[in-house]
Amino acid sequence: MEEKVFHNLENDEIFQRFTEPDFEAKAYATRIIQSHAISQHLAKLAEGINMLDKEIHSQVVQHHEDLLSQATGVETLEGVLQTMQTRIQSLLAAMERIRGRIVEPYNKIVSRTAQLKRMQETCDMLRHVTRIMYLSKRLHSQLQGGAKEVTKAAQTLNELDYLSSRIDFSGIEVIESDRRFIRQARKDVETQAQKMLEQGIEVQNQTQVATALQVFYNLDILDQTVEQIMLQSKTHLSKQIQTALDVNQLTTAVSDRKGGPGRVAGLASSGNTAAFRAALWMNMEKLVDALYSAYSQTFHLQKVLVRKRDAATHTLFIEHMNQVKEGSGNLLQDFWKSMTSLLLTEFNKMAENNSFLKQVLESEYPKLLRLYTDLWRRIQSLGVKVDLPNSLQVEEAVPVDLQHQQFMEQTALDSRYDPEKALRESLSQFENAYLAKSLSRLFDPINLAFSSSSANTPTDEEIDGIVRAIASELNVASFDAKLAATLARNVTKTIVFFCTKSEQLLVTDSDGRQVIGPPTSAQTRNAAVINALFKLHQSLSKVLSTLSSFPEVALISFNDALQGIVELMGNAIEPLLNSILQAMEAIILTMHHEDFSLSLDGSQSHEQQTCSLYMKELHQFVQRVASTYLAQFQCTEFVMQSLRPVACRCLELFVRHSSLLYPLGELGKLRLTADYAQIEQTITSICMKPTDLGKSYRLVRAVRPLLFQTSEHVAQSSAIGDVIPYSLVLQLLSSRGHPALRPPYQAAGWTCQRYSQWLDEHPSERDRLKFIKGSLESYAQGVTSRGGKEFVPVYPIMINLLQKGLQHD
Repeated sequence: MEEKVFHNLENDEIFQRFTEPDFEAKAYATRIIQSHAISQHLAKLAEGINMLDKEIHSQVVQHHEDLLSQATGVETLEGVLQTMQTRIQSLLAAMERIRGRIVEPYNKIVSRTAQLKRMQETCDMLRHVTRIMYLSKRLHSQLQGGAKEVTKAAQTLNELDYLSSRIDFSGIEVIESDRRFIRQARKDVETQAQKMLEQGIEVQNQTQVATALQVFYNLDILDQTVEQIMLQSKTHLSKQIQTALDVNQLTTAVSDRKGGPGRVAGLASSGNTAAFRAALWMNMEKLVDALYSAYSQTFHLQKVLVRKRDAATHTLFIEHMNQVKEGSGNLLQDFWKSMTSLLLTEFNKMAENNSFLKQVLESEYPKLLRLYTDLWRRIQSLGVKVDLPNSLQVEEAVPVDLQHQQFMEQTALDSRYDPEKALRESLSQFENAYLAKSLSRLFDPINLAFSSSSANTPTDEEIDGIVRAIASELNVASFDAKLAATLARNVTKTIVFFCTKSEQLLVTDSDGRQVIGPPTSAQTRNAAVINALFKLHQSLSKVLSTLSSFPEVALISFNDALQGIVELMGNAIEPLLNSILQAMEAIILTMHHEDFSLSLDGSQSHEQQTCSLYMKELHQFVQRVASTYLAQFQCTEFVMQSLRPVACRCLELFVRHSSLLYPLGELGKLRLTADYAQIEQTITSICMKPTDLGKSYRLVRAVRPLLFQTSEHVAQSSAIGDVIPYSLVLQLLSSRGHPALRPPYQAAGWTCQRYSQWLDEHPSERDRLKFIKGSLESYAQGVTSRGGKEFVPVYPIMINLLQKGLQHD
């Protein structure tokens, strides 16, 4: 039934409005009146009211028992509430009785407490007044003691300040005069301590500085005073830097010396330039002295702060400053950073405003750097070590060789801060300009020597000018390792530049490497270039031999540059040497066109003492090369050293091709022996000592005796495997064999020239022995296929040597 009523109310268009949350009766009645359907709505409302009354009646009938039980509970609740009201009234009455007993005693206690507080404050003020009056009298006597009692006076003033800060003594006439005296006394003590500190720092008197610092510590203004001292030092230093670089003052100084007014416009004139430069450098020397003085004073102050302890608390002054302001105890680093920053700023400003000053400092940078290095050296020579502010540990004595490490270690607070580098960086713009001009000065004589309009090589005078320029630059930088290392790179660039210019003059075409006719103009030019390079190398070597004080990195750079000259000389002469070697090889190869198969008889005995035609041609060629092409070079030792591989190659080719002669008769052996003797004489034209050729010369000397020895004796030679390769002995023995046992290259159907080229391409002894092994196996198969039962006598010997060679390899 209930659900049906709600359903009718929600679905009915009129009743639905009464269920809306924002329903307003007045607005609804107004709309009904305006619609002129009042009777219809009233009937509808009466119907709805009647429906709700029926529903209420139905609910009351259905829940009759529950409604009666709820009514009984309401009556019980009213009884409980009445009881609680009675008890509350009783509690309020009891509280009123208690309040009457407590309020009066409480008010008395408050009054007595206020009186006690006022009495205590009065007593405390009286005690303070008494103490102030006592301390004031003591301060009078301490001030009369002068400098000896100034620290005690400062301690007394500190206590008086403490007393005055706790209580307001305004209006207390009994101590008014004392308060005025105390204020004046504090000013006097501060003034006296300030003068003492300044004087002690100036003369570096540790006792005076320590006493003044103790005064300021007692006055509790130590950190402010030290900070003010450092600020004054930086300000004074800034003014000195500006004065040293002030053009007007420099001009005035110059004019005063000349006895007349100076003008800035006339600074660069010929009459004033020297005097102006002298005045500038005098100012720079004074500035360096001022920098050292300021640093040494800061160093002295830092040293006292690190070592001085308060007599009462035993607290280090430096520790106290760090506690007040972290990092404030690192005076040296802070001063150094400020000083280098000031220098950098003022130098940059000067360079922008005055080109003449800039030009002077750039052109005479080494002189300026020398002042800086002297400053750094003087700074490093200061007293014993001052410990790190962050470690706060004191060492009374440190060896002299560690005397300045305190500054380096203090700057370790920045871990990577380099004080010397920071000092040099203030001159960075002048250094860069000087290095650029230095490189230009080094390049100028080279450009002049290698003028674009001429293909001539530099003369000895021009090379001497280049060397003098290099020596001059190096001597100027000899006092400073870092500048020397930097200039070393310029010298290296200069040498490379000279080599580049020289390389452009070299002729590498056929005219530069021919060995058929007289030396061509191209070969003459190449020789002149090599001679110029040699002279430069020799001259620079003499200069560099005097630079023992230069840093190792600079010397290494120089040596690398000199090695570059030698390499260019080698590259320049290499085409000619290759042509010489090719011609010698071609001449040696012609020995195979001569007949060495003749046997010994009386009609040919006169030929036993003469060498072969190819050897005569080789001898004549070598002598012609030495007297024409090589005679143009002044660098004899270098040429001979470069010819050493040519001579070695010539001997090796001679021995190789002599072992390939086939067939070789007794008369041929005699003539070949004469060739061996002649080759040693021939090679002396391109080699100072044949013994310097090493293994190649020993090979010639070792093979020559084997020509007339039997195959058995040859196989037993101790030189085999050491000086003489096994493959060469096998080639030599193959020339003695049966016609069926031909040399390896003939067995393979090759020419001697092709075989020689193959040997060059296969330097491995095992590869060569395998090639010979193939020819011997071919010979053995041929004998077997023909039904032969015996091999030539030399065959077993060759097989035995072959096996030893393979095992040895």
